[in-house]
Amino acid sequence: MPLPPPQHRRRGIYILPNLFTTAALFSGFFAIVQAMNHRFEMAAIAIFVAMVFDGLDGRIARLTHTQSEFGAEYDSLSDMVCFGAAPALIVYEWALRGMSKLGWIAAFIYCAGAALRLARFNTNIEVIDKRYFQGLPSPAAAALIAGLVWIMFDNDIKGEDVSWLACILTIFAGVSMVSNVLFWSGKSFNLRKSVPFIVILALVLGFALVSFYPPGVLFALFIVYALSGYVAHALRWRRQYLAQAQPTPPPAHAAESEAPVTLTAAAPPPTGRDEH
Repeated sequence: MPLPPPQHRRRGIYILPNLFTTAALFSGFFAIVQAMNHRFEMAAIAIFVAMVFDGLDGRIARLTHTQSEFGAEYDSLSDMVCFGAAPALIVYEWALRGMSKLGWIAAFIYCAGAALRLARFNTNIEVIDKRYFQGLPSPAAAALIAGLVWIMFDNDIKGEDVSWLACILTIFAGVSMVSNVLFWSGKSFNLRKSVPFIVILALVLGFALVSFYPPGVLFALFIVYALSGYVAHALRWRRQYLAQAQPTPPPAHAAESEAPVTLTAAAPPPTGRDEH
């Protein structure tokens, strides 16, 4: 039996990176189920687990040279579930349900912001500087929501007691995702390159700090990351403003042309006695 032409053959799918993407998708769906059952601590932890798997699938695909268009699209759809729909549903069920229309509007702003952020990322992936993200990354935005839920649940604080804080943070995360503020991507960090010993020591201390009090440390880290983009943006704006406000010196040729001209007296004409 002759083989079908190449354009009609089905393309294969790489198992390893898509396996991690599927694990992230499962974690996001698990978070939604736990939120519907009012087990908000498990839902928040599942979001952080999804972040781990989401961070691994892309790096594994690049390290093993198994990138594909299917994997990129699958990862984007998984991100929408894990870091768009799941956090919005969790925070709505936990704190925003009692705020009537404002509650579900805030949750929708976050969900729509995540969708727009992912769509813009997919269309600008070949244009923007790889060192930075345009807008707050959706995993970091989800970590803000999940971190707030986790730390409040750990301290026996109910969602309705901090509903306004949850509402403000949800809107902030949603708007930050579609902003033009640049956030460090971390993609310039090369895992194959040797690093000083102090870097390894800092990583060990970081793991120890996170294990000491995971909800508080993780929430603080992502709050600092979310604010770092705005601080850097304000500093860049200030430098540009000062550069424009500072008067520029005139060019050298202009200064020479404006220099005063000294006139010298002409010599008197010769008299007739000097003529022969």
